Amino acid sequence: MQIHRLSIDDALSGVRSARDGLSAAEALRRLREYGPNRIEKIAGEPWALRLSKELFRFFSVILWVAAALAFFAEWQDPGQGMARLGAAIVAVILVSGAFSLWQEYRGERTLAALQKLLPASVQTRRDGAVVRLPVEQLVPGDVVHLAAGDNIPADCRLIEAFDLRVNIATVTGESLPRARTTQPSPEQELIRSANILLAGTAIVSGRGLGLVFATGALTEFGRIARLTQTAGEGESPLRTELARLSRLIAVLAVAIGAAFFAIGSAIGVPFWQDFIFSIGIIVAMVPEGLLPTLTLALVLAAQRMAKRNVLIRHLPSVETLGSATVICTDKTGTLTENRMRVREAVLGQDSHPAAALDGDAALVARHADFFMVARLCHDLRETQQDGGRVLLGDPMEIALVEMAERALPGPAAPRRLDEVPFDAERMRQSVVHQTAAGPVLYCKGAPESVLPLCGHFVDGGEVRPIDPATMALIVRRHEAMAEKGLRVLALASRALPAQWAHDGLERDLVLQGLVGLEDPPRPDVPEAVRRCRDAGIAVIMVTGDHPRTATAIAREIGMVTSPDPLVVSGDRLARLSPVELQLALDAPEIVFARVSADQKLRIVEALKHKGQVVAVTGDGVNDAPALKAAHIGIAMGIMGTDVAKAAADMVLLDDNFASIVDAIEEGRGIFDNIRKFLTYVLVHNVAELVPYLAFALFGIPLPLTPIQALSVDMGSDSLTALGLGVERPGAHVMKIPPRSRAERLLNLPLALRAYLFLGVIEAAAAMSAYFYVLYAGGWSWGQGLAADDPLYRQATTACLGAIVVLQIVNVFLCRSPVRSAFATGISHNPLILWGVALEIGLIVLIAYTPFGNDLLGTAPVPLEIWLFILPFAAFMLALEELRKWIVRRAARTIESPPP
Repeated sequence: MQIHRLSIDDALSGVRSARDGLSAAEALRRLREYGPNRIEKIAGEPWALRLSKELFRFFSVILWVAAALAFFAEWQDPGQGMARLGAAIVAVILVSGAFSLWQEYRGERTLAALQKLLPASVQTRRDGAVVRLPVEQLVPGDVVHLAAGDNIPADCRLIEAFDLRVNIATVTGESLPRARTTQPSPEQELIRSANILLAGTAIVSGRGLGLVFATGALTEFGRIARLTQTAGEGESPLRTELARLSRLIAVLAVAIGAAFFAIGSAIGVPFWQDFIFSIGIIVAMVPEGLLPTLTLALVLAAQRMAKRNVLIRHLPSVETLGSATVICTDKTGTLTENRMRVREAVLGQDSHPAAALDGDAALVARHADFFMVARLCHDLRETQQDGGRVLLGDPMEIALVEMAERALPGPAAPRRLDEVPFDAERMRQSVVHQTAAGPVLYCKGAPESVLPLCGHFVDGGEVRPIDPATMALIVRRHEAMAEKGLRVLALASRALPAQWAHDGLERDLVLQGLVGLEDPPRPDVPEAVRRCRDAGIAVIMVTGDHPRTATAIAREIGMVTSPDPLVVSGDRLARLSPVELQLALDAPEIVFARVSADQKLRIVEALKHKGQVVAVTGDGVNDAPALKAAHIGIAMGIMGTDVAKAAADMVLLDDNFASIVDAIEEGRGIFDNIRKFLTYVLVHNVAELVPYLAFALFGIPLPLTPIQALSVDMGSDSLTALGLGVERPGAHVMKIPPRSRAERLLNLPLALRAYLFLGVIEAAAAMSAYFYVLYAGGWSWGQGLAADDPLYRQATTACLGAIVVLQIVNVFLCRSPVRSAFATGISHNPLILWGVALEIGLIVLIAYTPFGNDLLGTAPVPLEIWLFILPFAAFMLALEELRKWIVRRAARTIESPPP
């Protein structure tokens, strides 16, 4: 049933109701049939399953396996510290997982936010009487009373309307309030019909009676809620890349462990000893500190973003935004200020910018009646808020009154005598006020409605007849403003005789002028759009507003520069196949207008299928499904609905599109920073692995125990690695395209540098220190040493100390894979300096205190050991600086080839 195309009587018959509403008995029957008027929750996954997903992501599974192997090794060979190693790894998993658990509440918060937009109770006709009922008890067929300021509780067909205008931006994205009428609508789409009130929207002015025809999940509001709940979560590129890295690490660890298990078997090592040794290799190869370091790095980056007015609700979105290739942005309240403002006026035959209307006293004096129409012809209400006067009602009328009060300050004394209310068919409103010169009619409305009623116009302060040439000029002025995306109104007046009749008031009017209003772009948006273009990020407007308005704003902010961009309306989009839509998205400049919630979601899905990393901005209920489905959803914090905020990954606290660009700059640095601390972590993993290999291949006492290796992973290196994770992005990051989706975290250059260059140097230093202590203590090759032998403990302490000292040097080397450590400096990142202090403090604690000696099986070493280690640190620094110099010189040669 297309209720919007029916007459009032047919609409009432269609839902088996009457103007007096339903009987209580029939309403109760329908309530049982259709259910309460609320958004029901869709059954989701059990909490146990959600919890298991958080604690058993692929990298966490690797850590669980490592912990299990450690406990198994302790069971087979007690007293080696493997149980403490396993417990520490389990703690790492639980702490890291705790940071992510909160996101599982997002769906529930979205539902709570959806319910907030619906009123708690509503006046309803039951059994011929008007009663106030809880909104949940509404059923199809109810007749509800609605007035200015009310939120609409269900989808309704108007059966009475008096100057009724509705703000539908939360559902359709349209910026301007729309007039509503009771007449049948020729529109195909119900949500575009002028006789329909949608649940979740708000009445700006007027009053009326609505016939409820859909409640709960059957409303347009409920349909959007269902889309929001069922839209698939966009998998973040960071999570995808971490899964790949986890698989690679798992394969390497198991392969190396299995290889040395086979070697051990071949050379006759007892089975259990060989098996436990292989477990040790696997544990040594897994960077246990990577997961908590990454999580904390994202937390600190999110805190930095908060200082730039970006609230991060979902941690992986910190890096995801940095890899975004396209931003689909709403217009109203995102690119624009979501408030109407006078942009231009036509007075007489000339156009004047808004600034002239405020600053030219002579112009104001010549056209005083123009400003009187703007000031008096409205249906606004006044209230006091925070000690000041606030106007409530249609934003266009508020803008006209504010313009008039700036031009003609002081109280508006005239008393209203009569009015002809705004009507959607007449498209105009008239009021009669008593002035010192007698009663005057003031009229405003659409030019096509008002101009035919005008026989004269004001030009230079004089009233002149409108001849055909003048009318043609005024029409051209109107069309020129409309082409700029302005909402144009005609303002007119008429002096009335002392005795006048209500009928026939709107005739023989004097045109006072035309006024063009706009929802102006935010001042910082054009520069933000330019920075996105420089960074290789496409910006696409997706709005529910009119195509002409959308295109004008897009052109004004620099999103559109060509004379003929591709503009796709919702009607055209509905006719496009998936393939045609993906081809349309190849256009260099494209604007989507008059799109619905499911169409916006469709655009996002099409972009994802094209391999784009999609960020979506929005503030309305209609934006929520797309916000949730995108790789990253960005909601407005001030003007945004609670629904949009709950569905988004991040919230702009200042509603400023420019803040997105600041956040992208931060996000782009995250991927590079992850690589920096990944390099740093893998270097000491090599230094931890080589002692195991030497133990297996050469039969020497194990140079580094598993618990000592973990003290590096989770102790001494933790803060320095975190310092690398929060390095500030370089100035160049917004001058390069987004990274390719094919670009891996662990690529070949990083692996070669970490595993076969820096890691080998650090491992050589660690083994040299170990043998130095052993031989100085009289040890001979092939001699076994007990785990509690003082010489053995000193030797393992020297090995551990060498790793820590070279990691102190390594942290400065890892700040850039190309730039010199001397160029990056040592004072620009306080967290690294604190990390170095922590490393020194921990090695002192581990080597020179009874607590550290008992916990990690260490013993104090003489000063000469540290002097022995220092040349290795200098050698590592010199070799890495030489490598970086060669890389920089090669890059300059490529950029500037000889003639």
